[in-house]
Amino acid sequence: MPLTLDTLGDHLGQELGVSPWRAVEQPTIDAFADVTGDHQWIHVDPARAARGPYGETIAHGLLTLSLLPAMRLQADGMPGGVERVVNYGYDRVRFLAPVRAGSRLRVRVVLTAVAPKGDSVLVTTRNTVEIEGEDKLALVAEALTLFVPQA
Repeated sequence: MPLTLDTLGDHLGQELGVSPWRAVEQPTIDAFADVTGDHQWIHVDPARAARGPYGETIAHGLLTLSLLPAMRLQADGMPGGVERVVNYGYDRVRFLAPVRAGSRLRVRVVLTAVAPKGDSVLVTTRNTVEIEGEDKLALVAEALTLFVPQA
């Protein structure tokens, strides 16, 4: 049975999808630093970071969080019959392990709640961001997404 806004509630507690792996390279980290103004050496100075606690630069935690919307869309858990998707916010965000430059990430998306919100549907998912080849997760966050149905 295809996933639709009407059948979404039948999938509570189920994994909706897993995204493909996505590389987080130094140029992306540098660009994020430029946009946010967060040029802390641990993110943008490979020579100094090589002597630091992780042995190399790491991505900003907020960079990892900002990759979630695109990775979630790639996880292929989008219900049919949706006109528009609106990021409604995040709850319980935790940065659990550093994401070293050059690492590859993917997200697992599990449906945890579905509720009507006006003419739309508010969907809550648990999102766990994995780092390829590592046991610890990079990030765990509850995402709140508003699905606006097609008219």
